[in-house]
Amino acid sequence: MSIDPTAIIHPQAIVEEGARIGAGVRIGPFAIIGPEVMLTEDVEIKSHAIVTGATTIGPGSVVFSFASVGEIPQDLKFAGEATRLEIGARCRIREHVTINTGTEGGGGVTRVGNDCLLMTGCHVAHDAQVGNRVIIVNHSAVAGHCVIGDDVIIGGLSGIHQWVRIGEGAIIGAVTMVTHDVIPHALVQAPRGELDGLNLVGLKRKGVGREDITALRAAFQMLKQGEGAFQDRARRLGAETESDYVRRIVDFVLSPSDRGFLTPS
Repeated sequence: MSIDPTAIIHPQAIVEEGARIGAGVRIGPFAIIGPEVMLTEDVEIKSHAIVTGATTIGPGSVVFSFASVGEIPQDLKFAGEATRLEIGARCRIREHVTINTGTEGGGGVTRVGNDCLLMTGCHVAHDAQVGNRVIIVNHSAVAGHCVIGDDVIIGGLSGIHQWVRIGEGAIIGAVTMVTHDVIPHALVQAPRGELDGLNLVGLKRKGVGREDITALRAAFQMLKQGEGAFQDRARRLGAETESDYVRRIVDFVLSPSDRGFLTPS
């Protein structure tokens, strides 16, 4: 076990032999830290939280009470193989959140990026890859093998089907089930997840220029109303566009998909 002398560990916390505790870490009463856990500098684990498995938590992140981080996957194929969970810097993992380690069949690693907010009761399953600055609102679930891009917001009580990809900057409305891939900067809502436009509010907040927003709007209309299959429209769009933002949508659509795409209604 390696515990930095500047760490503050409540005497009623349990830190198992083998854990690595970095500088400035704070661990509250009745928290449990497993033997393969690494807490980097300035991580805070609040009372009654559990961090177990081969889990690494990045600098400045906070795990709130009653969260369970790093437990084994909820996958009947899991046979006890060595897998990991990696959480980035400055994340906020709120009460009753659950995040599982990976599986051998899914690459062995579940990842959560930097500056993410996982609100009360949400779940991130095995082998999911969550980008930076992602917000997952209360009691939403990200299933196994999902890929969530940077700056995505997933509304409360929503579910993301396994293997789904959500492109950067997309927003998923509350109480939405998403069963197909979502293009970058999209707006998805309705109980069965309909592609309903662009996340214009998010684009403006990000400071995206008017020229690029105009190009994205035109691109969305072409994907919605153009001739041919969805991928064919994307190829034509890629041949015409000069916008980097539109190019990212094209690249996303033309990359391999396990679930197909939500297309504009």
